Amino acid sequence: METTTVIIGAGHSGLAMSRRLSDRSIDHVVLERGQVANSWRTERWPTLRLQTPNWQTRLPGHHYVGNDPDGFMGMPELIDFITGYAGTIEAPVHTGTTVFSVRPVPGGYGEGYEVVTDQGTWRADSVVLASGPANVAVVPAVAAGVPEAITTRTSMDYKGPDTIPDGGVLIVGGSATGVQLAEEIHRAGRPVTLAVGEHVRLPRLYRGRDILWWMDAAGVLDERYDEVDDLTRARHVPSPQIIGTPERITIDLNSLAARGVRVTGRLAGVRDGVAQFSGSLRNQCTLADLKLNRLLATLDEWCTRAGLDTDVERPRRFEETRLDAAPALTLDLRRSDIRTIIWACGYRADHSWVDLPVFDRHQRIRHDGGVVTDAPGLYLLGTKFLRRRRSTYICGAEQDTLELSAHLHHFLDHHEGAIALSAMDGPASRPGTTRSRLAFAKG
Repeated sequence: METTTVIIGAGHSGLAMSRRLSDRSIDHVVLERGQVANSWRTERWPTLRLQTPNWQTRLPGHHYVGNDPDGFMGMPELIDFITGYAGTIEAPVHTGTTVFSVRPVPGGYGEGYEVVTDQGTWRADSVVLASGPANVAVVPAVAAGVPEAITTRTSMDYKGPDTIPDGGVLIVGGSATGVQLAEEIHRAGRPVTLAVGEHVRLPRLYRGRDILWWMDAAGVLDERYDEVDDLTRARHVPSPQIIGTPERITIDLNSLAARGVRVTGRLAGVRDGVAQFSGSLRNQCTLADLKLNRLLATLDEWCTRAGLDTDVERPRRFEETRLDAAPALTLDLRRSDIRTIIWACGYRADHSWVDLPVFDRHQRIRHDGGVVTDAPGLYLLGTKFLRRRRSTYICGAEQDTLELSAHLHHFLDHHEGAIALSAMDGPASRPGTTRSRLAFAKG
């Protein structure tokens, strides 16, 4: 089977790229191991809501049209949104197709790629990796010391408070997922301990508007990947402590502690059944508070320049993070009320099926804003801060796919020209690569 471009993954990023390629009349297929929006269907807990307001949930040519623009989509709504998009754009999706390998066609680079699946092998000039950044939940090495009597789950395994044993819960990780789970499980009546390391503190509302409205309007989300001093750092900063609720509440360590959640430092180890917590919690909280105030100052300055000061509430600063005078440094898991540990330590991508020398020493794909290094015609989509800060969110796929589809189009045009020159000296290196397959839309 042959096509011009294979997109791997029918989530929001893969479908957005499909729309862009269709706009350019580039022949392509979208391969999906499960159903459209598979990760949202199978790897998230049922009560999860998006962090982004409905008005900000948009894809190329598709946006929210309901009567609650300031609300937050739950999983059923989001799945319907993405599935509806796939139908609207008539994306050529092949569901139930598991990719086993992406590799160069025989003959090496420059001749395209083979995508080996359980439904056959595709050959293509270009491949877009849009399988997402959150395929595997991160479990720290300290998990090996947890007593067998304690149930452990990852945030991908968790399906609700009623699916874990009775008793207390230790949640390891204080980013977006960790605080959401802490709030939900404590609200269900369970004692919760939250182990927190580095984190990003954000209010849900600021000066009467959603914090993401401010970051969008002030251009914070449009900062480019080639404009930051430390891109690696920017791509691995923890996700901010914001959650989407109908009440638009702010969840941070202060609000969780006020509700009765026990806050400790980062889980540093488990020895002989005793959890050991880092003593750096106060420093981590001080840093998070400082960064929050810097952001709010930036937003205030933009607000004044934009002449909006009289249209919104007055500037304010939030109370610094409150901590116990001496946060606990140890917890005997055998003797405590802890019956379950949930690892909310983040996720990582799984590209183990990419059989190409494109990985760095951390097994991350090397790329320049989504253009994979040393692999012409290979692209990466859907990762944090891919091309802009907004790449982290669904709406980021609009601009990312616009720019990467243009790059891909240019690559194919150049690639086709090179093959045509080669054909003047003899047969093309492989059949089927002709201008008729690439009905490019110029301009």
